[in-house]
Amino acid sequence: MTDLNEFECEMLDALLEAFGVPDSLTRDQVMILFDGDEAAAFAMIQILLREGLIKVTGEHGPYDIPQKLILKPKGEKLLKSGGFVALYNKEQQKPVEVGGTLAKLQQQNMRLQNLKLSNESRIRDLEKTISQSQLKLYLSWAAAIVALIIGFLLGKFI
Repeated sequence: MTDLNEFECEMLDALLEAFGVPDSLTRDQVMILFDGDEAAAFAMIQILLREGLIKVTGEHGPYDIPQKLILKPKGEKLLKSGGFVALYNKEQQKPVEVGGTLAKLQQQNMRLQNLKLSNESRIRDLEKTISQSQLKLYLSWAAAIVALIIGFLLGKFI
């Protein structure tokens, strides 16, 4: 239940409410309810199956909508108690558990922030070392070129 959002809960309730007096829905009725969106219908049916609220009959493939869905008593009971939306709202009302888990996450967050800062500092130090090394390299090349020019001039005029 924790992985559902409010919209999905409303869709599941609408699907449960669509079961009529015979407590069954055909594939065509489900497709009309979902405006032809077979993927959404399949996902909602899988949730109802996982929760044990419906059973399926008729031939169908592993990723097809069954020919007929039958509402189980557990589904009727859930619908009478307010459905998935009531469960969702009840779950949203629960106070957030503040305890060991939150403290652990805060500690881990602090540790990761410190690690990030130390890595950024290390990167700045390495960039500074690189720029100093490049400067030394350029100066040594310049000194070598100056020495060659002086040597050439001395050799030519002496």
